[in-house]
Amino acid sequence: MDYKNTPYYSVGRASDLTGKDRFLYRCLEIVPGFLAWFTILAIFFFSFKAPFYAAIFIIVFDIYWILKTFYLSFYLRQNWKKVKHNLSLDWKERLSHVKYDGLYHMILLPFYNESYDIVKKSLDSIFESEYNKKKFIIVVAGEARNKIHAEEIKLQVEKDFSEKFGHILCTFHPAGVLGEMPGKGSNIAYAAEQTRQLILDSNHIPYEDVLVSAFDVDTVVYPQYFECLTWNFLTAEEPLKSSFQPIPVFNNNIWESPALSRVVAFSCTFWQMMQQERLDRLTTFSSHSVCFKTLYEVHYWQKNMVSEDSRIFWNSYLANDGDYRVVPLCYPVAMDANLASSFWLTMKNIYKQQRRWAWGVENFPYIAFGFIKNKKIKTSKKIKNLLIVIEGNWSWSTNPIMLFLLGWLPVILGGRAFNSTVLSYNLPTFTRVLMTISMTGLFLCAWVAMSFLPKAPEGSGHWSKVAMLLQWILIPITVTIFGAVPGLDAQTRLMMGQYMGFWVTPKHRKK
Repeated sequence: MDYKNTPYYSVGRASDLTGKDRFLYRCLEIVPGFLAWFTILAIFFFSFKAPFYAAIFIIVFDIYWILKTFYLSFYLRQNWKKVKHNLSLDWKERLSHVKYDGLYHMILLPFYNESYDIVKKSLDSIFESEYNKKKFIIVVAGEARNKIHAEEIKLQVEKDFSEKFGHILCTFHPAGVLGEMPGKGSNIAYAAEQTRQLILDSNHIPYEDVLVSAFDVDTVVYPQYFECLTWNFLTAEEPLKSSFQPIPVFNNNIWESPALSRVVAFSCTFWQMMQQERLDRLTTFSSHSVCFKTLYEVHYWQKNMVSEDSRIFWNSYLANDGDYRVVPLCYPVAMDANLASSFWLTMKNIYKQQRRWAWGVENFPYIAFGFIKNKKIKTSKKIKNLLIVIEGNWSWSTNPIMLFLLGWLPVILGGRAFNSTVLSYNLPTFTRVLMTISMTGLFLCAWVAMSFLPKAPEGSGHWSKVAMLLQWILIPITVTIFGAVPGLDAQTRLMMGQYMGFWVTPKHRKK
C-alpha cells in the first residue's frame, strides 16, 4: 500500500474522517490536553488530600528539572560552538570540491499583508548572497483574498528584481478552495505547483535538481547560507529522504523590540539549537528546505491544517515508512522578533504566536493515527516517537506552572497537620534553592544571545547592552505566561474540539 495515496495521509482533524476512524482520531485529539490538566489538577488534589506525597513529588520534580537544565545547557553550548565554526568556514571553497552547477534553489516567500519593505529586505539578502543568481527561482506568493495588496507587491517586485534572478514568479493563492484552510501551507503548496508547471516543466529542469526553501517572508539569509545548504544537501547520506533545517535567529529588529519579546524570541532560538543536537527529536520548523522531487511525491505541504512546517516532516516520515530525517545545518537565518505599534499589542501578538506554535500539538493525533494505519514502520520507532511527541507537549504546558506556581501548594492547602511538620517548614526554602541553582543556565543563555546580536543602532548607549543581559531575569514570566499558558490553551482547544485557524503574525519594524 502506498500510504501517501490513502485517505488517512492528508487528514487534518477528526471531522475529515468517518465512522470508527473519526471516533479514534477524536480520542487521540483529547490525549495531550487530558494529560496536562490531569497533572495540574492532581497536584492540587494531592496537595490538599496527601500534602506529604505532593511535597515529595515537587522536590523530586525540581531535582529532575535541575538535571534537565544542565543536560539541555550542554546541548546548547555544543550547538553554539558548531554555529560559530560554520559561520567561520568558507563554504564557497568547500563547494569547489563538489559538482553542483546544475542545482537550482527555489525560494518560496509567502506573504499576506506585510509591507513591501519586509519583502524587499528578504529579496535583497538573497540577491546579496554569494550563490549564482541565475540558479535562483524566486516565488513571491500572495493571497487572492487580499488581491489589491498582493498586486501592489507583485508590481514592485517585478520592477526591482525581474532582471536579478534566473527566474522570478508572483502567484496568488485562490480564496475559498474547498477542503483548504487559508494559511501558509495552502499558499506555498499552490505556489510550488504553479512553479512546477510554469518554470520547471517548461524549462525541463529535473525535479531532483531543485532544492526548495520555504521561508517566512521576513527571513534574511547570511551571505553564504545557500553554499552551506547546498553542501549539506549534496553530502547528505540520503538527500531525497531528508529535510534541511537552519537555526531561526529572531534578530532583524531585536534592538527595537521590548525585553519580553526578546527573551521569548531567543528562547525559541535556543530550543531549536538544542533540538539540532538531538536528532531523534528534530523536525522541520518555520524556514526549512527539501528537494522538490521529495516534496512533489508527498503532494506538497498539507493544506487543511495550521502547523504545516512540522507536518511536512511527518507527512514525509509516514510516506517513507519511517525512513526520513531532518539534517541540521547548524547555521542561522535571521527573522523578526515579535513587535507591534504598542507594548500591549506586542504582548498580545506574542501570546497568539506562541499559541499558534503550540497548536503543533495537532500533530500528535495525526502521528498516532498514522502509526496505527501504517504497518511498515517498526513498532519500536512508533513508540519512541509517540513518547517524544507527547512528552514534549506535556512539558510545554505543565512544567513551568509546576516549577513557579505549584511549589507552595502543599503549604497552602495541606492543613494544620502538614504545616506543623519539618517538611512543610523547609519546602519553600528547598524549592527556592533548587530553582536558584537551575537559573544558573541563564548565564549561558545571556552569553549566547549577546553573540547573535547585530550591531547596535547609532545612539544606543551602554545601557542598551546591559539591558540585553538583565532581561533574562524575566524568564520565569516568559516561560509561564508566554509558554505554558498558550501551550495549555492550545491543548485545551484541541481537547474540546475548538479547532484553530492560521493566524498570521503581523510584521512591524520601526522606521
